[in-house]
Amino acid sequence: MLIVVLFAGYGLGRLNNGPVAAPAAPATTTPAASAAVDENQPHVHGTTTAPVPGGAAGAAVGGLSLSSSGLTLTPLATTFPAKTNQKLEFTINGAGGAPITTYAIVHDKPLHLIVIRRDLTGFQHLHPVMAPDGTWSVDLTLPEPGSYRMIADFTALVGGTQVATTLGGDLTVAGNYAPVTLPDPALAATTAAYDVTYEGTPVTESTQPLLMTVTDAAGKPVAVEPYLGAYGHLVVLRQGDTGYVHVHPETRLADGKVKFWLAAPSPGTYRMFFDFQAAGKVSTAAWTVVVS
Repeated sequence: MLIVVLFAGYGLGRLNNGPVAAPAAPATTTPAASAAVDENQPHVHGTTTAPVPGGAAGAAVGGLSLSSSGLTLTPLATTFPAKTNQKLEFTINGAGGAPITTYAIVHDKPLHLIVIRRDLTGFQHLHPVMAPDGTWSVDLTLPEPGSYRMIADFTALVGGTQVATTLGGDLTVAGNYAPVTLPDPALAATTAAYDVTYEGTPVTESTQPLLMTVTDAAGKPVAVEPYLGAYGHLVVLRQGDTGYVHVHPETRLADGKVKFWLAAPSPGTYRMFFDFQAAGKVSTAAWTVVVS
């Protein structure tokens, strides 16, 4: 299962062992939230136990169900036209059916939304806005026909208790679906402005480091800036069921590199998406990873 271990005072999951200097300014409260969560330490988000393809033991992944921990993701509409901007609206309903309206701020936002096509293309990391009645909304354009997965990662405040979970649901774009074959595994990826490489080998047996290096077109190191309360965000999605893990890095760069710790949930093929900020602009590097 995908876990984070304790290293030099760092915490596991959403538990903290003490104050650690953050790379970004502290999160502030918004109308959509009534508390802030200190998440300045490397950890994994939104995990739930789910069967591993092939019948192995279980894997800590999220986003596989509409309901978990007494909460339910309820999209107002699930059908979208291709290449057209349309508002995605949804609520997170509690056990009694009423929408939840209070959330903790986690990495500068009360809710993080990932949208991806089932073939692991078209990745989007979005931040919807919540209305007073608990309805979340965000403008969304889905580029091609097919089945997409929306994955909501949040910490709800229910009866004074923080409930951290990740819920997922399907969106559909009608038309002729042409699945895309994922690129072959490689250590290097290219964004519009940068080249990004990673060091490390994800395995299932142990937690291993992954170090991300960002360089410009001339091969010179690029200074990575804090983004959403961290020096980067790593989303790992499993091929087949879009099992989701959201990993955050160490609070300090390692010789200019962004350092994550993770173990793969199970053998299989994954797509890793690394969000980072440089020169005030957010970019996303992506890799295919095969875990044996």
